Amino acid sequence: RYRLAADGMKALIGFLSVIAVELLQLTYLHRTQPDSPAIEILNPLELKILKAKSPKLPKVLTVSWAVEAVARLGGYLEHRSKTPIGIQVLWRGWLKLHDLCEGWQLAKQT
Repeated sequence: RYRLAADGMKALIGFLSVIAVELLQLTYLHRTQPDSPAIEILNPLELKILKAKSPKLPKVLTVSWAVEAVARLGGYLEHRSKTPIGIQVLWRGWLKLHDLCEGWQLAKQT
C-alpha cells in the first residue's frame, strides 16, 4: 500500500519539477532578456490565446509582455510601482493558460 503511494508521489514530483523549471525559466528570462521574442518561451497556440485575452497588444510580442500576460491570467494586478511577478501568481496563470489551450483544442475538434 505504501509502495503504491510512494510511486505515485515520485511521478507527481517528476511532473511538477518539469513545470517548476519552466516557470523559473520564464521569470529568469523576464528579468534578463525582457525584449526577446515571446515565441522563444511560448508556443504559437499559447501566444494566440494570450493575444485574444489581452486588452491591448504591443507592436512586438516580447518575453516581458508574455510573462506579464500569463501573470495577469493568474491574478496579477499591474500597479504603477510595478511590483515583481511572484512565482505563485505565475503558476496560477500558467495553469489557466494550459486550461485555455486545452479548451481551444477541444473546441477546434468539434
